[in-house]
Amino acid sequence: MGKTRTRCRRSTYSRVVSGASGRVLVVDDNKVIRQLIRVNLELEGLEVVTAADGAECLDVVHQVRPDVVTLDVVMPRLDGLRAAARLRSDPRTRELPLVIVSACTQHEVAGGLGVGVDAFLAKPFDPAELVQVVRELMGRHRRRDVQWDQPRFESAQHAERSEYVKHVKRPGLPGGAGHTGHVSG
Repeated sequence: MGKTRTRCRRSTYSRVVSGASGRVLVVDDNKVIRQLIRVNLELEGLEVVTAADGAECLDVVHQVRPDVVTLDVVMPRLDGLRAAARLRSDPRTRELPLVIVSACTQHEVAGGLGVGVDAFLAKPFDPAELVQVVRELMGRHRRRDVQWDQPRFESAQHAERSEYVKHVKRPGLPGGAGHTGHVSG
C-alpha cells in the first residue's frame, strides 16, 4: 500500500498576554522575521499573533481582531499588497491600520499607497522604529473606535531593501506626514 501525503496547514502562533496593551497580527513568510517582530512587540507588552502569508492573514483576521497588521510584500499564495487590498475592501477591516514591513521598491510603495497602507518600514528595520510605528497606528485605531463584530481570538488552538524608504505614513497620524520619513523619486 502506498502512503498518501496530506498537506499540513501552517500553524498560526498566538500567545495570550495578560494585561497586553494591544494586539498585532504579524504576517511574513520568513519564520525568523516573524519571530524577530513578535519578540520585539511582546517585549513592549503587546500581544502578537502570526501568520505565514496573506491568505492565512485573511483566514484569521476576524477571529484575532488585531489593532494593527504588519505585512511583508513578497509571500506565497497571497502577497502583502493583495492582502492589504482585500482588508481595505472588507467593511469590517477597512479602517484597520496596515504596515508594510518589507524590502520595499518604489513600485511596492506606490502600490501600497494605492491600496491604503498606512506605513512602510524597510528591512532591515530598527526594532525601536517598528514599535513606534505600531504604537502610533494603534493610537489612531483606538481613536476611531473601530468595532469588531466577532468575539476576540483568545487562544492559539483556535487559530493557529530599499534604503530610500524608512516609513511613509498617511496624513492622519500624529506628527503628520512630514515627520515620518520620505520616498525619493
